[in-house]
Amino acid sequence: MGLSKTFSESDVSIHSTFASRYVRDSAAKHQMPENSTPKEVAYQMINDELMLDGKPRLNLASFVTTWMEPECDKLIMESMNKNYVDMDEYPVTTELQNRCVNMIAHLFNAPLEDSEAAVGVGTVGSSEAIMLAGLAFKRKWQNKRKAEGKPYDKPNIVTGANVQVCWEKFARYFEVELKEVKVREGYYVMDPVKAVEMVDENTICVAAILGSTYNGEFEDVKLLNDLLLQKNNETGWDTAIHVDAASGGFIAPFLYPELEWDFRLPLVKSINVSGHKYGLVYAGIGWIVWRGKDDLPEDLIFHIDYLGADQPTFTLNFSKGSSQIIAQYYQLIRLGFEGYRNIMENCHKNAMVLKDGLDKTGRFDILSKDVGVPVVAFSLKDRSRHDEFEVSELLRRFGWIVPAYTMPADAKHVSLLRVVIREDFSRTLAERLVIDITKVLQELDRLPAKNGGEVKNGKKSEDEIKRDIATHWKKIVMAKKTRIISCS
Repeated sequence: MGLSKTFSESDVSIHSTFASRYVRDSAAKHQMPENSTPKEVAYQMINDELMLDGKPRLNLASFVTTWMEPECDKLIMESMNKNYVDMDEYPVTTELQNRCVNMIAHLFNAPLEDSEAAVGVGTVGSSEAIMLAGLAFKRKWQNKRKAEGKPYDKPNIVTGANVQVCWEKFARYFEVELKEVKVREGYYVMDPVKAVEMVDENTICVAAILGSTYNGEFEDVKLLNDLLLQKNNETGWDTAIHVDAASGGFIAPFLYPELEWDFRLPLVKSINVSGHKYGLVYAGIGWIVWRGKDDLPEDLIFHIDYLGADQPTFTLNFSKGSSQIIAQYYQLIRLGFEGYRNIMENCHKNAMVLKDGLDKTGRFDILSKDVGVPVVAFSLKDRSRHDEFEVSELLRRFGWIVPAYTMPADAKHVSLLRVVIREDFSRTLAERLVIDITKVLQELDRLPAKNGGEVKNGKKSEDEIKRDIATHWKKIVMAKKTRIISCS
């Protein structure tokens, strides 16, 4: 006689995930579930949704690193449970951070002796680093004004209109007036002459960008330094420079070593750089270094005494993981100067391959510069029928994420596409992208003009794009059916 047993739906031990009741239920969206979910099911449910994300390596919108060596991945996983702020418990991790700061400071030509410790700190990204740099400039300016018996309630900072949004955040959060130098068509970075004209006695610093978010271009920090030196001599002020090298800080030392933008210039007092961009570490690490101790006001620093040594700390964040700091140290010693130079040269050469391929189509104007971050920014020569936003949308069908956007104020009529060339973007991918862009252009040529006429600035609506694509493919299908009928 055979034995049988009925299992309840709650007993998932004998079922595959897709045979369980959990597949029939919607994932929790607003409230925590009453009951637990088996670990295999929880994993599968989340993994299934994540499949709909884009592929990070094909996300050409981002400057952030999307590939690291397996050995570094292993170090990251092994240190995921270390809280960096626990310096007593993890003194070696703190030591690794200090080594990174020293190496980066020397890379930026800080005036240090061989064994002298640099002044700087690891952050969760360049946004936090910029906040810290701005606070240091503001506090130093306030202290000087107080000592002189002058008002100190209206600080301002001068930047280009092309700065990243974190500068706007700093100005708003810490009550500093943001004075922006407008860009213009054909000149999409801060004009040093106009920047210096905007400087007054309340200016805490001028922020220069080494690698514009919009087109990767380096601003002329040397000219800015020279003009500002002259103005300081004439006025008796001591306005200094901060360099936002989030993207370009790990590019310039290796590709353009003769370019003067860093601590070789006397007015450059602090520099930030993103370790998670061309520092070649996954998202979550930035760095800020100061020229010397005098450039970071002591009253902003907290001191921790551990293992008989004084550990100064100056951060906005408290708890944070140690893994990205460890990963940065791995990259610095694993690659060395030679390795970083080779990678940056590859990025630059692949950017030129993409640029040349786009040039050969005869359809684009190149808005990026050959000297700068390996970025290719380009716009359509003829926008009478279709625009860059349509190109961006149609490229997603091939898996590519290529952003389309407009330039800052006073050049907003200029729209463009931008491709960031990262370490893991090979020549083969560059050539493939040109092929796919060409296919998109050919498809757009067969589509009716946007809005039935000349393209206006602004992004095309999702419904309009879907309607145009549907019409396009309907025509192709009907044409094929006609050929089949005629052949039969």
